[in-house]
Amino acid sequence: MDIRKIKKLIELLESSSLTELEIHEGEESVKLSRHIQNNVASSQVQLAPQSVAAPVASVAPVLNKAVENNESVIASEDGNTQRSPMVGTFYSAASPDAEPFVKVGQKVKEGDTLCVVEAMKMFNQIESEFTGTVTKILVENGQPIEFDEPLFVIS
Repeated sequence: MDIRKIKKLIELLESSSLTELEIHEGEESVKLSRHIQNNVASSQVQLAPQSVAAPVASVAPVLNKAVENNESVIASEDGNTQRSPMVGTFYSAASPDAEPFVKVGQKVKEGDTLCVVEAMKMFNQIESEFTGTVTKILVENGQPIEFDEPLFVIS
């Protein structure tokens, strides 16, 4: 099952009042459940056994990271979340010795360059969709990123 579909399912579960969601696609299945304890919602992702064990091992750490990213974004609902428009590698500056495009606390306008994403040997400038102050940078320089992954919080 595609990781983007799983991320969307996690977002669907987090934004709804559902406590459990199970999807079957061919021989693959994903079960998402949310348990509420002490007025705090926590998410749990379970992958059902598949006929091929290798993909499960490689997907589990990515899912855990996706759940952590969603929790960090949910915890910072006091701003707008700038998401990645593509899959690639995140770079905070135009070159390794250059200053980052933006820093936490910096004011940005809609259309300002926030970072670059390298995809297929091409560097794509990611422009802000919002006007405000950068309150969080959710990814690290050189980190691989997925489509629609939260990158910045702008208040």
